[in-house]
Amino acid sequence: MRHDVEFDAEGVTLRGWFYEAARAAGPAPCVVLAHGWSATRRLYLDRFAEVFAAAGFCVLLWDNRGFGDSDTAPGKPRYEIDPWEQIRDYQHGISYAQNRPEVDPDRIAVWGSSFSAGHAFVVAAIDQRVKVVAAQAPFISGRATYANVAREDNQVIDPQRFADDRRARAAGQPAAMIPVIGTDPGQVTGIPTPDAHDWFSQAHKELAPEWHNEVTLRSLELLRGYEPALYLPLITPTPMLMVVGSHDGLTGGNLAAAAYGTAAEPKKIVFIPGGHFAAYTGPGFDIASAAARDWFLQHLG
Repeated sequence: MRHDVEFDAEGVTLRGWFYEAARAAGPAPCVVLAHGWSATRRLYLDRFAEVFAAAGFCVLLWDNRGFGDSDTAPGKPRYEIDPWEQIRDYQHGISYAQNRPEVDPDRIAVWGSSFSAGHAFVVAAIDQRVKVVAAQAPFISGRATYANVAREDNQVIDPQRFADDRRARAAGQPAAMIPVIGTDPGQVTGIPTPDAHDWFSQAHKELAPEWHNEVTLRSLELLRGYEPALYLPLITPTPMLMVVGSHDGLTGGNLAAAAYGTAAEPKKIVFIPGGHFAAYTGPGFDIASAAARDWFLQHLG
């Protein structure tokens, strides 16, 4: 059974869904998860939640602050993606889940996809309440990903753009905005790959009319400085699963495979055929969701 819920994240109200665990005779383990860069919870995350709930897990997922149904912090623009704010919101989500009577507070898992997969790594490394972690199509390196995505006329964006935006905001001007996806090579977009354009366009039309094709320019600057792979060696002894698209050209399947080697046991890596978005639909979804479900069952069931 799914419930609409909201919880406080130190002054910001986050809204999402809570799933009760199927066939639970008492407090059940809980999987805590959030969506990726610029998305909302309605972009396929309910499918993963249903798989986990059917396997006997409670599930909590929400829209990140400034996106979907969640509020924005006072004084901040909507559609700004700050990885460290989102990491702290994972921790707020864990606290909320632990306080629900349906949840066993000592059996918490975190799951993430794409940008939030990087958050899952960090949270598992810094928060001892996390007992198991799974991450698919993981965001590994801000510097490497920025070099691929932050382009205009196929040239990497001059960092002076970010400095100018910061000075303008400090002087009271509105935040500079860019589209998430687009087809004009002369315009800066957050995710310029063709598969991202197709995926977001279709998901917006079919699943998430509230999705907004815009983020702040500073979101790219904050992405550039985010290096979640540095936390992989610190996750142990928490069991870590990584699900990687074999041809992921956005966050880099090769980067993920190399970063996996830096993590200590217990760990597991699963490869799925296809690119960055393959895990959300079709055979890729079946492989990715089953791998995470089985990993959670092995370590929390």
